[in-house]
Amino acid sequence: MTFEELRKNKPTTQWLEYEELDNEEIFTEENINATNEVLDIYISDLEKLGNNATEEEIMQVVKEVVIRINKLNEKYDYFIETIEREDLYIFIDSAALIAGLESDEDITEEWREW
Repeated sequence: MTFEELRKNKPTTQWLEYEELDNEEIFTEENINATNEVLDIYISDLEKLGNNATEEEIMQVVKEVVIRINKLNEKYDYFIETIEREDLYIFIDSAALIAGLESDEDITEEWREW
C-alpha cells in the first residue's frame, strides 16, 4: 500500500456506508470533513519525513494525529465508537508502516481517548 492509496481509502468512506445500514445519524458532513482533513495532514506529515525517518519522528506524527482525533471526537459529541476506532487504528498503523515504523503494538494507545 502507498500513501496515495491511503488518501483514497480513508475510513470515513466506510463510516457513511455503516450509517446508511444502521439508519443512525452519527456522522455529519462537518465531522467527516474534519476527520478527512486530520488524516490528510497525518499522511502529509509522514511524507515530509522522507524515507529515512526515525522511529521517534514517526511516533511524534502518530501522537499528533491521535491528539487531533481526540479533540475532534470531543468537539463532535463523541462520534468515534468501536468500529470507527478500529478503522482509525488500521489507517494510522498502515501509514506509519509505509513511513518505515516497525511495531507489533498498538501505536495509538498511549494518547488515544477514543
